[in-house]
Amino acid sequence: MKTVHDMVEEAKGHIQEVNVDEAKQAIADADYLIDVREEDEFHAGHIEGAINIPRGVLEFKLSSEEALADRMQKVVLYCKSSGRSALAAAAMKEMGYQQVVSLAGGIEAWQAADQGVVTPNLPDFE
Repeated sequence: MKTVHDMVEEAKGHIQEVNVDEAKQAIADADYLIDVREEDEFHAGHIEGAINIPRGVLEFKLSSEEALADRMQKVVLYCKSSGRSALAAAAMKEMGYQQVVSLAGGIEAWQAADQGVVTPNLPDFE
């Protein structure tokens, strides 16, 4: 019986991962930078220019959003440490997306390399 760790390792064997230095150029060239973490994680800080599509709804969004339908778009995915983004990249590859990469080490690696993150200014309803 597989564990989630086994599934992530298997996914990483079938996808392309990029390190932080490679990710900078990949992000600059990408049509979409997708943060697959949960909404609260995204709002706590994300890579500038990212859109948030949580891992649990990714395939549904890809299937329902016309802007995301082109399987030749360049996409960079990331999460906290690269597990969810590896699974997401494998799913996208299986759906026919041709140019998808995952940020190795996720946003943790990005921040450890002193790369900036942004936080949205959300209204305070209190």
